[in-house]
Amino acid sequence: MSTLTTPGPAVTAGPGPRQPRPARGSARSRKWAEITIFVTPALVLFLGFVILPVILAAVYSFYNLPPAFRWDQLDSDHFVGFDNYIRAFTTPEFLRAIGNNFFILVMSLLIQGPIAIGVALLLNRALKGRGLFRLLIFVPYVLAEVIAGLSWKLLLQPTGGVNAMLEAVGLGAFTRNWLADPEIALWTVFFILTWKYIGFAILLMLAGLQGIPDELTEAAQIDGATWWQVQRHITIPLLAPTIRIWAFLSIIGSLQVFDMIWVTVSPAVRRIATETMATYMVQQGQFAGQPGYGSAIAVILFVISLVIALIYQRFALRRDLAGAVTRGVR
Repeated sequence: MSTLTTPGPAVTAGPGPRQPRPARGSARSRKWAEITIFVTPALVLFLGFVILPVILAAVYSFYNLPPAFRWDQLDSDHFVGFDNYIRAFTTPEFLRAIGNNFFILVMSLLIQGPIAIGVALLLNRALKGRGLFRLLIFVPYVLAEVIAGLSWKLLLQPTGGVNAMLEAVGLGAFTRNWLADPEIALWTVFFILTWKYIGFAILLMLAGLQGIPDELTEAAQIDGATWWQVQRHITIPLLAPTIRIWAFLSIIGSLQVFDMIWVTVSPAVRRIATETMATYMVQQGQFAGQPGYGSAIAVILFVISLVIALIYQRFALRRDLAGAVTRGVR
């Protein structure tokens, strides 16, 4: 005779041993150790090649030093205080150099910017050979400044290719000594700078145009907007952040322009027509044997660039940087 048995309660395995949690202190230490390992090399390079030269230039600017000076010459006998700065702001050559820098800055914004936007809008359309056009426009920017400057120096000689081409097409009356005439030398240099850097501006604008949704322009065209109205009311406003970034780079580059002018224009013409703060600094600090005065010019150039950059960031880039910094994210 069989008996019925009722199943008892199911036996479940108890929880296993808990895995030890890593201590919060050790995780935080490991995080800071990783940050230190990755940041230290870049920080050392930044301090050694950026901050330290600025500090040394500021120190040297208060002394009247010989060309090959020693550390023990930084004494009271060579200390001149702010005399180098007073001399700089009372020297017509340096004031003219500041004016030339701001001439290049303003003309870059007024001429290079609209040209870059117009060409970018044109190349953003479906055109045959568009890739080739983009390549040809960007080639000058890839060339080294010294190579580009020397090439244009040869072309702009009185017997160079530019004057020969003008004479060949019957425009011999327009031939000039482009880099030796003080009245047009600065304009000639600005043309070379525009030829050199306009490709970067165009590609930057093209990159900004790629981020504009096609749906917006298509919707505007459906509503009857013309191509110009679409560009004016949709494309250009949405391209504004890219334009502001390009303008910032152009401003800083215009204040620090050096190599293109140094290799294309002779010292005699440069001194009276195309001198910039950077070329004046090198000329006085290295070739004229006045490292203290040259250091003062370097400090002035640094301060002008820093102040303009901070003002521009405060008033022009503020809206673009507002969403780039996240707070309270852990």
